[in-house]
Amino acid sequence: MLGIEKYVVSLLSKTNKRITIMEKIIGLIDAPFTPFYENGDINLEPIPAYAKMLQKNGLKGVFINGSSGEGYMLTPEERMQLAEAWIKAAPEGFKVIVHVGSCCVRESRKLAEHAQKIGAWGIGAMAPPFPKIGRIEELVKYCEEIAAGAPALPFYFYHIPAFNGAFLPMVDFLKAVDGRIPNFAGIKYTFESLYEYNQCRLYGEGKFDMLHGQDETILPCLAMGGAKGGIGGTTNYNGKNLVGIIDAWNRGDLEAARQLQDYSQKVINVICHFRGNIVGGKRIMKLIGLDLGPNRTPFQNITPEEETRLKKELDEIGFFQHCNIF
Repeated sequence: MLGIEKYVVSLLSKTNKRITIMEKIIGLIDAPFTPFYENGDINLEPIPAYAKMLQKNGLKGVFINGSSGEGYMLTPEERMQLAEAWIKAAPEGFKVIVHVGSCCVRESRKLAEHAQKIGAWGIGAMAPPFPKIGRIEELVKYCEEIAAGAPALPFYFYHIPAFNGAFLPMVDFLKAVDGRIPNFAGIKYTFESLYEYNQCRLYGEGKFDMLHGQDETILPCLAMGGAKGGIGGTTNYNGKNLVGIIDAWNRGDLEAARQLQDYSQKVINVICHFRGNIVGGKRIMKLIGLDLGPNRTPFQNITPEEETRLKKELDEIGFFQHCNIF
């Protein structure tokens, strides 16, 4: 089935006004790293094995070319090649959401058009790092123009103000976007305010999909915010444990969920010693058996000495007995 009907259900309200309700994601989506050769070219070869590994460990799909994937450091052609490779490699039922955000909105729209053409499940965009967006209307207009490039796909706004300075109130954003962008699906919420997250989830009786975006706080968002789906970065190598938090919560085992959340925070504490998920986390992939190559400039790559220390710190928390497996 083609078109928006693949993703939505139309209902008639009491006033006979047709209402469109989009499918909400249940479970965790991974934000994968972009594989590079040593010379800095993108490397598509690991992607089929990468996709199979993620699905094996309980992930429901990928959100490619975002922050973990160094998306803003890729050319439009590279981003399209990666999208095509992930869609080709995706196992049955595995969702591929393509981040299409760019400092050039026309480029973003072309990437959105391409994502729809090749059969992506959905698209998303964060606010650009330049120019800085400081008003709700600016953000809505930006999203509106991009989403129009793929009208048959769900569009998610990726709220990560630490990356772009767009510290805007998301409830006000939902109010402004409501009814204006027909294929607006929801928000990937990567911010620290559990209160705002919950207010966004409650807006319009829960009409929008609020994807949890911080692996550090999955459990409190399940408890307070009623989270059903999320997009993570440490899910690349620790997805089995993060999925386990949700599974434990769903079966009513709060203590097991707490233990898994605490352990997942230990993993995050380690990568914080090695320049975070994009740098340290990507090197962990090599340590678990999937070498994705270096990071692009200006990221400072892990040195051999740092890799030895990274492995030692992971060994100290028993990581290799708990991490994702092939």
